Amino acid sequence: MREQPTESGKHAAHQSTLLRLTTPLPPSINEQYATVNGHRVSTSVARRFKRQVNDALHALERQGMLHNELRAQFQSSYLALFLDFYFTTPLKRDLDGGLKITLDALCTGLGVNDNRVVDIHLLKHIDPLHPHLYIELATIPDWQFDKEYILLS
Repeated sequence: MREQPTESGKHAAHQSTLLRLTTPLPPSINEQYATVNGHRVSTSVARRFKRQVNDALHALERQGMLHNELRAQFQSSYLALFLDFYFTTPLKRDLDGGLKITLDALCTGLGVNDNRVVDIHLLKHIDPLHPHLYIELATIPDWQFDKEYILLS
């Protein structure tokens, strides 16, 4: 079970800031790109998904749940991403096929460099009547990398 945030949107134990949203499922990896004149391009299905993520973020802004202070926290912190996919069938889609497009769409919409994401959790569930993607993005206030190493050239 996931730790629930307090009213301020922060976890009591870790004091991380949390953003939650639900979107349609991202397209499968085979639906995300096409080759046109020898170049890989994003498909209309992929562009539509990215717009849907952006629309979900705008809806959170209108509700007052996403604001500049929260965006700034995401932009300056290390992040954890939790994606819970609800597919129509158990074995038709790979779990990781929607990760990169979702990460790109979410980070672009928030103005965050996706290299700030240092922790990713993916889950697969089945919901044949209401396929969707549940997303949580949280700051990790106490993240530290292992020992830092200096490269000598």
